[in-house]
Amino acid sequence: MTALGSLVSLTACGGPGAVGAQPTVTATTTVTATQTVTVPPTNAPPPSVARPSAQAGVVPNVVGLNHQLAQDTMQAAGFYFLTEEDATGQGRLLINDRNWVVVSQQPAGGTRAAPDTKIVLRSKKIGE
Repeated sequence: MTALGSLVSLTACGGPGAVGAQPTVTATTTVTATQTVTVPPTNAPPPSVARPSAQAGVVPNVVGLNHQLAQDTMQAAGFYFLTEEDATGQGRLLINDRNWVVVSQQPAGGTRAAPDTKIVLRSKKIGE
């Protein structure tokens, strides 16, 4: 708290020379309080949402699996930084993951990698 100012005035009662007069005291004080609030960044995940911690592990081989099962398998192994590409080069989006099959992956299955390693799954539509 910070005191911004105070005013004190003295006034004599009964006029000049009054005997036994008591002075009147008036005091005015203004106080302003400030509070600092720290707000976490909006892009930070809530503390209750925590990814499982994992040490370097073996990347699963998901070539030949439908794309959805491949993603689930990677996450179960502790890998969450997953990206996907249309392996035919047509740049299509994988809207329904179950209609696509993984034809290659980077890094290759069986290699050791940190949990924050970017995993690229290249897939094509089933039957192509």
